[in-house]
Amino acid sequence: MNKIYHNTAKRKTSIARVFIKKGVGNIKINKININDYFYNKLYINIILKPIIILNMINKIDIFITVKGGGIMSQLNAIKLAISKTLVGINLKFKTQLKKEKLLTSDSRIVERKKYGFKKSRKKIQFSKR
Repeated sequence: MNKIYHNTAKRKTSIARVFIKKGVGNIKINKININDYFYNKLYINIILKPIIILNMINKIDIFITVKGGGIMSQLNAIKLAISKTLVGINLKFKTQLKKEKLLTSDSRIVERKKYGFKKSRKKIQFSKR
């Protein structure tokens, strides 16, 4: 595993690109350490879930570029991209990650606004008289 593996994933409007290489466990998001980028331990555990399941926490370095969306959208995009990249490294990981539902993307997106409405479904107040 001397070469650099990469993959991308999307969630809502967030796009995450992940690069994985052999290393000692450094994780950088947009050139910032993971603990500085995501202040909450819960957020960090969501990202590390596929790595912890495969027991590769101190064996790889991960470099992530993510843009767009909110915090949870970015987290889920990063988690999916890491899982897809790990499967690209070794196909044996696919069964473990699929069992934990880490390879399925959440396809829900915001419903578009319709004309004549205030939002996608909210109508203008109706007055009988």
